[in-house]
Amino acid sequence: MTRVDEWRAREVVGVFADGYALDSAIAELLNSGFDLGDVSLLAGEKAVVAKLGHKYEKVEDIEDDGDAPRVAYVPKESRSTKSGAIIGALVYVGAAAAAGAVLASGGALAMLLVSGVVGAEVGGLIGAVLGEFMDDRHAKYLQEQLDHGGLLLWVRTRNSALEETAKRILAKHSGRDVHAHDMPVAAA
Repeated sequence: MTRVDEWRAREVVGVFADGYALDSAIAELLNSGFDLGDVSLLAGEKAVVAKLGHKYEKVEDIEDDGDAPRVAYVPKESRSTKSGAIIGALVYVGAAAAAGAVLASGGALAMLLVSGVVGAEVGGLIGAVLGEFMDDRHAKYLQEQLDHGGLLLWVRTRNSALEETAKRILAKHSGRDVHAHDMPVAAA
């Protein structure tokens, strides 16, 4: 007797009116036994059009669509850490490049120190601009979702107890249209 190639799993879905409520709901989900891998968000508008072949008017139109493209949730702390790492790396690169140029030209130690500071400032400025660009991209992503009615969150559940917990948490944090549905999952 052969098994069916696909089995049914469940997920809870909810729509949020702002990023703060969404972040709070996800933080509570993670503190309640869910893994970061259980949580996903709707991908950006371009990805949705590319995958589905059409735009959507409201997130409610695609909240139960298993083909809707998703992205992993990245906690705010990780986004800040990534920006900080870029800025720090560029400060280091700028300082090292400036110091190397002074050494190559046979400059004095004082010039080495001054060039390191100037190089760090230039590298830091470039890093800050890149960090701001990353923040702007995230803000644009959020605004696109809000323009279509809200931020769509899916939470994969492994059993009925977790399903009820996810529903309760999403509703507690002002999630609307909170419900569970079946989702196809490839058999292991």
